[in-house]
Amino acid sequence: MLHTILDRYIFRELFSPFGISLAALCFVMLTKELLRLVELLVTKGIGFLSVLKVFAHLLPSFLVLTLPIAGIIATITAFGRLSLDKELVAMRAAGFSLLRLSHSVFIFAGLVCGLTLMMAQYGQPWSNVNLKKVALNLLRDELVLELDRGVFNEAIPKMMIYVPDAQEGRDNRSIFVADERNPADPRIIVAQQYQVITDPATSQVALRLMNGVIHSRPQNAEEYQKISFTSYDLKLTVSASLYGAEERTPMEAIRAKLESSGWTDTNALRRMMEYYKDLAFPAASLVFCILGVPVGIVSKRSGSIGGFAVGVLVVIAYYVINVACEFLVTTLWISPFAGAWLPNVIFTLVTILWFYRVSRQ
Repeated sequence: MLHTILDRYIFRELFSPFGISLAALCFVMLTKELLRLVELLVTKGIGFLSVLKVFAHLLPSFLVLTLPIAGIIATITAFGRLSLDKELVAMRAAGFSLLRLSHSVFIFAGLVCGLTLMMAQYGQPWSNVNLKKVALNLLRDELVLELDRGVFNEAIPKMMIYVPDAQEGRDNRSIFVADERNPADPRIIVAQQYQVITDPATSQVALRLMNGVIHSRPQNAEEYQKISFTSYDLKLTVSASLYGAEERTPMEAIRAKLESSGWTDTNALRRMMEYYKDLAFPAASLVFCILGVPVGIVSKRSGSIGGFAVGVLVVIAYYVINVACEFLVTTLWISPFAGAWLPNVIFTLVTILWFYRVSRQ
């Protein structure tokens, strides 16, 4: 633990850049969803509490990626400043080795690794399960609060809904729907009246269309279908992909699929590698934080912005190695387990060698 004033001092130096970089990274990753949610908040009248729920369900997935990056940025920035202000020189002159000065970093790295592991193992699955319900409630609220008239509303992806305004001289309840969720069977639906219906028991939302026509064209371009109806229920299913969540296939199903294909199914191999990454990436955060010590000392004149840039470059290098390993896995050169952990092994060796070299200076 942090037994001395020096350990506590170095530990405090890590927290300021860690908090700032973590907040900045999360904001950048939330920007795309932020614009969409602000639009719902301002133009659709969605409650502020519902928007906060979406943020809360998105954060675990983002923290899995941002915590390791913030960890290496914190150590690079902290030790870069200590080295630039000659404080590190004074500590070394007082007889403290670099390994001894890094005790606070080891504790900090363990905390970052533990948080990342918790988010990967528990936070992300919780987010994937509950985000679908939150998105469904948002969609239901958006539709119940009236669709914008005179404009095309994309309530869910690949479905465009148009409600004429009163100036067009039509029934206020008429509706036009372009449904392209099934690429093999796109449909155009026109109805004189519509009604939004919900089923609280199954959490389903649907449009009940009355007195309309369905125009469809199957895959054969020479065919055309026109169906008239007096009442038609159009289900509006919301998948987790609406807000970036993705359901995970059970490990047993992936393994069974690989065994049936003789371990040659590239999609199944990639999914198995993703499962191993759930442990490999949190472990990488431990290596990143320790790697930031020699990197920060070497790039001591880079400052806070420079530390941020160097940290991002290190993570990009890790990502490039991950992509290369994924290619080796899909081409059957290495196993999914080796593909997930090989980048960690490479970075661990680089960290040990670099740390030893800087400590001997």
